Amino acid sequence: MMRALAAPAANRIRAIYWTLAALVLLLPAIAMNVTADVAWGPGDFALMGGLLGMVGIGIEMALRARLDARARLLAIAAMISLFLLVWAELAVGLFD
Repeated sequence: MMRALAAPAANRIRAIYWTLAALVLLLPAIAMNVTADVAWGPGDFALMGGLLGMVGIGIEMALRARLDARARLLAIAAMISLFLLVWAELAVGLFD
């Protein structure tokens, strides 16, 4: 059966995601005040904000798609996995 996620559940998931995205973006800003080991510039914040925004839009699209629950979860898991791979590559050059 294919149907869209109910509005209250989608709104709750949306609020949780965007709150977590904002907190993830705040962590380096806080860490820069605590230690000299974290040195993000404006470009780093812009790139991370863009990545988080793209993942958020992808999750929104998956939640709004008329897919069954398993396909929706697989799509979201794939987006999060791809985000983590890109993040790891940008952070430490995992694939060099």
